[in-house]
Amino acid sequence: MEHYVSMYIHGNLGKACIPDTIPNRVTDHTCPSGGPLSPSLTTPLPPLDISVAEQQQLGYMPLRDDYEIEYDQDAETLISGLSVNYDDDDVEIELKRAHVDMYVRKLRERQRRKNIARDYNLVPAFLGKDKKEREKAAKRKITKEERELRLKLRPLYQFMSCKEFDDLFENMHKEKMLRAKIRELQRYRRNGITKMEESAEYEAARHKREKRKENRNSAGAKRGREDAKDGEFAAIENLPGFELLSDREKALCSSLNLSPARYVTAKTIIIKDHLQKRQGIPSKSRLPSYLDKVLKKRILNFLTESGWISRDAS
Repeated sequence: MEHYVSMYIHGNLGKACIPDTIPNRVTDHTCPSGGPLSPSLTTPLPPLDISVAEQQQLGYMPLRDDYEIEYDQDAETLISGLSVNYDDDDVEIELKRAHVDMYVRKLRERQRRKNIARDYNLVPAFLGKDKKEREKAAKRKITKEERELRLKLRPLYQFMSCKEFDDLFENMHKEKMLRAKIRELQRYRRNGITKMEESAEYEAARHKREKRKENRNSAGAKRGREDAKDGEFAAIENLPGFELLSDREKALCSSLNLSPARYVTAKTIIIKDHLQKRQGIPSKSRLPSYLDKVLKKRILNFLTESGWISRDAS
């Protein structure tokens, strides 16, 4: 073979007879660079670098690069019962070839899934070993929006390599930063700033203006809350006993349209009856006549929630 190649192909005879460009050359459509029909999809990968305990946990067999439970575990049943017989007709032969083709497709899909798991480090992620490595390798902090977008685009992992996917999000982040920078420069231009040296002074002045505006807004909101609070208790604030009530009790009296003095009287009677019952002293409740069932229930619930009386007494 070596003599033939050297003398007749690469020799003078080959140079005279074989053209430099061969017409009608068949194009290889199997994409040997790793495409969907690439024969490299069925090429076994090097075994995983994991401990024996982790191999047992995963059911992984490193010498075969297989798992005890593979994708489409029953794929081998397509060909396990096939046999070639001399009396097979054409239909039976084509049927057996179809079974073999189906089995090869399942093997390719199984290997493709292994390649994806190896490329995206899914096995170390399952074992919890890649968290520290990802934290060290992270060039920037991933925002919540980007994390949610990664989850939405997770089905695309099978069509892109890990590097391509990381490059995609890195380029999207660069695009976002460039758009923000463009908007900032356009804002500078609208405000008459044409040099970057002037932008620092402008940003300092803008920050002071926003700070003053924020302080004015917070002061106005505080005054509004105080006015609203005063207006809420306007109906009872001039009545006797108002200063003895807490803010929650003031709100209760205002909602029940009950004067502070009547509320203090009812509160005293209810707490006194509660203490006598706890001491085993029989007592008959002598609540004022102005307390109907609704007012009594509201006041009892309030005193129970505030801890004045126990829940069983209410």
